[in-house]
Amino acid sequence: MSAEPLLDDSSSTLIYHGYIGCAPLYPTAAISLRTLAAYRQIHRSCPRFSIQAQVKSLCFLHDTPYRPYLNAQFSAAYDVYLEILHRVKQRHRAALDQDTLNWRMLNSCPACFYKLEDEPALEFDWLVSIDGNNSLKRWNSTIYGSKPRIDSRKARSDYWIDTCDVDRFKDEVKTRERDTNDDNWEDETIAAEGTTPAFSCVNRWRNAGPETRKKMFSVFDESGIFIAACRHRFVVLACDMIQSGELAKYPLAIIDKLLAVYGKNGGCAYDIGCAFSKTLTNSSLGMRAGELDFRLMVGAFHGHAHNRKCQLDWHPMYIPGTGHTEGEGCEHIFSSSNELARSTRHASPFHRRQTIEEHFSFWDTDKYATLSNFIWNHYREALNSIQTLTAELAVIKAELSLTDDDLVQFLKDERDYLDGLKLPPVRDQLCIRYVEVLDELTQRRLEEINNALAQARIRVDSSYAKLQHAEGLVAHIETQLAVDQRWEIGGPEYRRFKEEASLGKYRTALDELERLVVMRLFELSKLSLSGTGYKLRQQLGKALQRRSDAIRNAINRYNTQAAALNPPRSKISWKDIADYGFVAEFDLLRYSRNDIRSSAWSKPGHREATTKFFKLCRAREEITRLNVEVRRLRTAIHDEERHMLTVIQKLQVSDPHLGCELQRQHRSRAAINAMHCYRLNRIESLTGFSGVRGVGVRADRAAVHGMFE
Repeated sequence: MSAEPLLDDSSSTLIYHGYIGCAPLYPTAAISLRTLAAYRQIHRSCPRFSIQAQVKSLCFLHDTPYRPYLNAQFSAAYDVYLEILHRVKQRHRAALDQDTLNWRMLNSCPACFYKLEDEPALEFDWLVSIDGNNSLKRWNSTIYGSKPRIDSRKARSDYWIDTCDVDRFKDEVKTRERDTNDDNWEDETIAAEGTTPAFSCVNRWRNAGPETRKKMFSVFDESGIFIAACRHRFVVLACDMIQSGELAKYPLAIIDKLLAVYGKNGGCAYDIGCAFSKTLTNSSLGMRAGELDFRLMVGAFHGHAHNRKCQLDWHPMYIPGTGHTEGEGCEHIFSSSNELARSTRHASPFHRRQTIEEHFSFWDTDKYATLSNFIWNHYREALNSIQTLTAELAVIKAELSLTDDDLVQFLKDERDYLDGLKLPPVRDQLCIRYVEVLDELTQRRLEEINNALAQARIRVDSSYAKLQHAEGLVAHIETQLAVDQRWEIGGPEYRRFKEEASLGKYRTALDELERLVVMRLFELSKLSLSGTGYKLRQQLGKALQRRSDAIRNAINRYNTQAAALNPPRSKISWKDIADYGFVAEFDLLRYSRNDIRSSAWSKPGHREATTKFFKLCRAREEITRLNVEVRRLRTAIHDEERHMLTVIQKLQVSDPHLGCELQRQHRSRAAINAMHCYRLNRIESLTGFSGVRGVGVRADRAAVHGMFE
């Protein structure tokens, strides 16, 4: 530290003695740098710990009554402290040549983006996940009748995509019926013409309609964030959602930036990637995404809530090259960032973003510290999966006389079966309805009239009116079908479409059963979350009890309709419902107009073998990718240590203070790198390790990067 400042400046004097004043000119209170540094690390580690909690703690320690204005004083000093750290970081980045465009995106995760020469080619050069979250909302201050606070300060980091860049895509989605400027892309139907609408996963699992969302989001200036994360859960990009839900412009803006920086052969998991793929194809990014072989998919967790046809096309387990990538990195990030909601809900735009930036920065630092542990755990898991699945598959294939080609063909047959399912032709739908109204007409003629006469003459008029209505409906449908002679009850045409009508009732019962089961699963997962309060746990517990009774009733209704089919479908027991894997089988039950139990791919043993086979394929791909990531991380550490040592030596001559600070900050990074090297050595000593040992040479990133800018 240099000599005491010559200027008679209170702020300079305070900072010289280790304090930051709470006002720029005439501060009456000051906060020590140690206190600010301690709060920063505590808040980054425990996002729930707010400035108010810190101030109350200080008041207690200093025997001073707490007053709300002290929060503003502490916040002002903390803003200055973070600005000082930011400017020091800028100087460090300039000295390390880390201030180039998109440097953080290209280097934050060395296992993903530190590409080497002569490394094995991967199916996907980069894998990310994207998703939105509405926990980090910020209230519109005018809701309370107060004037909005003016704060012209901007975000310091490059995590954020500017709102103007996001709005470039606001007119990408053209809905058929549109009376607002909102791109409610979730209201689009993704089913191809002639296929069943039940394949639309967005419509099946959406919880709130557009009107409900519009009313709720109108009270917020920012209604949440939309982010992208790499396979190892580093935060790559983020943007604010402005007074809306997950509109199409947010993922489109994120994907536009990802394609510009990372280039070709990318994979992206999105919880509704199946529906969003059509939006992307029809957008201005569609052609570029196709040329760069960009591939959307659905996350492994969310994929289980999609129908079976969607899973075969979009679930990572059935997509070559994904390995054990779960595609749910954003959910891990949100589980931590949700804790910021209490401190950002009423903050200014700048303080909200500053808090989120600090959290993301610490999150990435923490993910780097555990990166080698991530690889170590995944490597052992993949080796164990290969060993277990290989042995199990060998037994199953021997017992059932199957080959790997048979298992691949089973999946293809199932996909072809689901792709070929169509709604009945329009005439057949009318015939089904005709059979139903014929039954209704017969019922009105016999039961209603007889019951009415037996009970009271006053009901005759009502029953006769219902009879006339049924007659009119039958005549109307007969006109549409050009039926000259009314079908006889029990006739061939009647029996044929009576079965279709029964199948419709069967599907309705199955849909209701599936809805209740999925709700039960989601409530069970919510019940186990650590952030769920006592009252919510009580409500969920009561809801589960009611849901269990409803599920039992739904099972009875389903079994009744299943027994009425020809041939009868298999009954379902409570034990089947309790099995989580059963959810994926609902679609096979729903669409079976023909009895598919004789098909080879539908046999339980064959389906189990097929699932194990594709899990084995993904485990082998995971080993291939991890071999690449092990060498990338080791090379990145080697190159970083050499570069850091060189820069520190130069700064000790040209700028000793900056060099000393850089050396101090690098100590923790060096300790983490040493732990990484230890774990990498353990991975390379595993019995099943098949990668290349030693340090590699980084590919010419500048040349590759220039191709996509």
